[in-house]
Amino acid sequence: MSTQAETFEFQAESRKLLQLMVHAIYSNKDTFLRELVSNASDALDKVRLESFRDKDLDVDTSDPHILLEADRENRTLTVRDNGIGMSRDEVQDLIGTIAKSGTAELLQQLKETNDGAAAQELIGQFGLGFYSSFMVADRVTLLTRRAGETTGTRWDSTGEGTYTLETVEEAPQGTAVTLHLKAEDQEDSLLDYTDSTTITNIVKRYSDFISWPIRMEVDSTDSEGETTRQVETINSMKALWARPKEEVAEEEYREFYKHISHDWNDPLETIHLRAEGTIEYQALLFIPSVAPFDLFTRDHKRGVQLYVKRVFIMDDCEELLPEYLRFVKGVVDAQDLSLNVSREILQQDRQIQMMRKRLVKKVLSTVKDMMSSDPDSYAKFWEQFGQAVKEGLLNDVDNREQILEIASFESTHDADDKTTLREYIERMQEGQDSIYYITGSSRSKVENSPHIEAFRDKGLEVLLLTDPVDEMWVESVPEFDGKPFQSIAKGQVDLDEKDEDGKDSEKAQQEQEFADVLSWMTTKLADDVKEVRLSSRLSSSPACVVSDSQDMGPTLEKMYRAMGHELPPVKRILEVNPNHSLVSGMRDSYEKNGQSQELEETAELVHGMALLAEGGELREPAQFTSLLANRLARTL
Repeated sequence: MSTQAETFEFQAESRKLLQLMVHAIYSNKDTFLRELVSNASDALDKVRLESFRDKDLDVDTSDPHILLEADRENRTLTVRDNGIGMSRDEVQDLIGTIAKSGTAELLQQLKETNDGAAAQELIGQFGLGFYSSFMVADRVTLLTRRAGETTGTRWDSTGEGTYTLETVEEAPQGTAVTLHLKAEDQEDSLLDYTDSTTITNIVKRYSDFISWPIRMEVDSTDSEGETTRQVETINSMKALWARPKEEVAEEEYREFYKHISHDWNDPLETIHLRAEGTIEYQALLFIPSVAPFDLFTRDHKRGVQLYVKRVFIMDDCEELLPEYLRFVKGVVDAQDLSLNVSREILQQDRQIQMMRKRLVKKVLSTVKDMMSSDPDSYAKFWEQFGQAVKEGLLNDVDNREQILEIASFESTHDADDKTTLREYIERMQEGQDSIYYITGSSRSKVENSPHIEAFRDKGLEVLLLTDPVDEMWVESVPEFDGKPFQSIAKGQVDLDEKDEDGKDSEKAQQEQEFADVLSWMTTKLADDVKEVRLSSRLSSSPACVVSDSQDMGPTLEKMYRAMGHELPPVKRILEVNPNHSLVSGMRDSYEKNGQSQELEETAELVHGMALLAEGGELREPAQFTSLLANRLARTL
């Protein structure tokens, strides 16, 4: 008995995405089976956990398994499990709709990508394993019943734009995905997926480590040479993390990573460790090679899989790794935790906290080793995940020094390669006490900032910090290896040469000569600046604006305001270049004529130009352009 099937349309973006997936994106079509088996394994993990938590749940867990059924006559392959199953709403949400956040972005990138391998990477990041079925099937039927429910749901689609849903009165617990296979085509890498040998080889290659039995009816020859068909378990079910490293092949590590991450790419680095002593656990962690689309979104799921004595406990255990390492995938199998553990208990559990500390240090030390042993892999790691790792400088004080050790930054030393802080210190000039840096939205903007002129002229290296998180951590990290961080756009910067007595006689003379005009400008621009003073950081520009040493920078202030924080207005300091003809001309005009309308306008223009030069915003843009236009008109 079943209700009448209802037909639904895929959303427009979903339809386009599905077509892109099916047609000539994947070179290895065998991986569809890995995705379906992986989904079935997850369902078995979840039903065991659910039955443990809910003793009254009407569910059969006596023989959890995955069954592969090949029908040569009808050319179908069914992947069946007796796991948690899905309700009708879950089917419609998880299977019937591809369009999630990021679909439009993914489509745009796929349109811009002509390389098939690159397109496969993009699809893999988006996590659409179930739909890989349409690479080998003209039609896919899914029959499922959620544990504890009495009715099931059938989903059916040819992948052409519509799908049908119907409620089924009788359905076994779990999920069965039936593929109505395309014809075998060796040239298009389409094998005969009804052949038991082909299926067995694929399972051995991709899913041998699955902890549940994968069964299939295969040909078996007895001692008398007679061949019969019988159901056998075709995977070894050996947990990789429980095996010694020397017994695990790299290919097994790669396939296990793809199983738990649903990523089509190989991992960048594998971390296999066993801890013994007070706390015993085994861990198998992976650093991906490509960052997921949602790494910086609130919806991003993070954490590793938690097992207790090979029993699956939860999928995304956030307590085992901090948020700044949210890209790390893997499994942690603890020996001494209770099976009846909740997320609330985990947050307070002492063993979990100790495991977390050790895992964090292991990940950071692995990256540090990568810096020296495989610089290319490290460069790829930092390009993909560096911005996330730097978040740890804000909230992981215990590991701050280790994070700084593995961090790389753009600098004025090299236009192409990043530098580490250790390398920066090795290049510091004699007598240089600080690590100089400047923050901004892009390299081009900060490189052309007037603040950097004197540093460039004197050959002093400056770190160019352009990630949004850089604005935050430099405010809370005082130093590295005893060298304080100093912003070249904040506070006093004295780069002038001193005489034998440690005094700068030329600067003292200039301050005396410019004292009157600087005092007048400070009064005139009091609504916008707290002080006007001479600068030693300028060589070619007439002026720049800087923040006081204890004040918040303009970019950070803008970020807080964008997040809805109420902040009092922060006045900055206008520094002028005494060696620039415009500034010396203002001094001469003030000494000769005192204040005048033209001099007042010039002071406002100088301040506005300084703001624009650093990429800032004018308080009164219309007034500035009017002053500038009138001044230009008088020169003609």
